[in-house]
Amino acid sequence: MKLTARPWWPWAKRALGLAFMLLVVGLLVKYARTVEWSEVKQSVLELPRHVLLQAGLLCAASHLLYSCFDLIGRRYTRHGLPVPQVMQVNFTSYAFNLNFGSLVGGVAFRYRLYSRLGLGYATITRVLTLSMLTNWLGYLLLAGIVFTLAPLQLPPDWKMDSHGLQLLGIALIAAALAYLLLCGWSRRRSWELRGHELILPQPRMALLQLAVSCANWMIMALAVFTLLQGRIEYTQVLSVLLIAAVAGVITHVPAGLGVLEAVFVALLSHQVPQSQLLGALLAYRALYYILPLLAAALLYLSMEVRARKHAPAA
Repeated sequence: MKLTARPWWPWAKRALGLAFMLLVVGLLVKYARTVEWSEVKQSVLELPRHVLLQAGLLCAASHLLYSCFDLIGRRYTRHGLPVPQVMQVNFTSYAFNLNFGSLVGGVAFRYRLYSRLGLGYATITRVLTLSMLTNWLGYLLLAGIVFTLAPLQLPPDWKMDSHGLQLLGIALIAAALAYLLLCGWSRRRSWELRGHELILPQPRMALLQLAVSCANWMIMALAVFTLLQGRIEYTQVLSVLLIAAVAGVITHVPAGLGVLEAVFVALLSHQVPQSQLLGALLAYRALYYILPLLAAALLYLSMEVRARKHAPAA
């Protein structure tokens, strides 16, 4: 029996692609309307230029480092996409992930762009999973160390101390070490999860995951520390940034809009005037969230145009 062709499928793919692009444009417009551009401009203008330059370079370094996360997945899955293409997809997905959440950025953009480059869904899933795991493994280890050895100085009117954070820190370190031990000594190397085979990385790759992720979180905190011009100890800034990251994930607010600022103000306004704190944070949001998003939007559109030019005729 001869199977009939599906002439509707190419049109359906084009319609889905167009819908996705329209969704991206709509999200960009919606996000732009929520940003107080005058406040961002004023806060940036009040900061010394050399401070903005240093913080901007740190933000760029963080995005460059995060763009290498999928290179670990490239080696892990042994797919053959060129390194520059992988980094472009990783950068684009991360910038949209920061501003619109993981479902849009971390997931949708990776599946969209990697599939256009010829990767299968199983490979994309493994790359995506390893990248997310890399990010949060470093978080576990770094947060555990900071919470345990340099507990946050909570506001004096709070009726709690830092012992709870220290206990949490010990638990986080234990979780990160458990992953390393599992990668190094587990006899079982693979598991089946929802139809996908998960294979444990080798110990060297697991150590690389922890190293690049810890470095990235530390660079992000260093950018905020730079914008605060040393008014608060670096370990305190790092601790609050790590807490704010989890708060943003829990609240599901795109870009952690307001969450990042609220956490910093709640935990550090007893050390730095609120106006100075918010000014530094708005500048950080401009440098770390908004400018990379604009660059990623242009890069995404250029990748779509190139893909359509090289797409075979229906």
